[in-house]
Amino acid sequence: MNAMNHQRKAAWMLLSLVFTLLAGCQTLPGNLPAHEYEPFKPLAVEKRLMNEVRIRWEVREDVAQVCAKAIQMGKEQAYITPPMACAVWGVPKQECTVITGPKPTHVALGHEVRHCFEGRFHR
Repeated sequence: MNAMNHQRKAAWMLLSLVFTLLAGCQTLPGNLPAHEYEPFKPLAVEKRLMNEVRIRWEVREDVAQVCAKAIQMGKEQAYITPPMACAVWGVPKQECTVITGPKPTHVALGHEVRHCFEGRFHR
């Protein structure tokens, strides 16, 4: 029985890792991947989703639920890798709302602001 529990736990951990790698902005709160701290080259002005953007910042306790709904994330993925922040943009009005929890890192906030200009850059 104990071996079965260990196998089940190992399977969940592996599945969780796979979803974390596929999820983009979703990660366990406070655990940003090392590549988030690396410099990046911004897209050329003509290749950006928007250039002159009005950005609004929403701080919410329920960031995982709000962002999962906003990005139409499935319930299973939202449970395994809850989003720690997200950006919701509207090109016609040149607006973007960054949604974070009450204690975001500067890296997470900057990451979401980049989405406001470049859209979905995770590829």
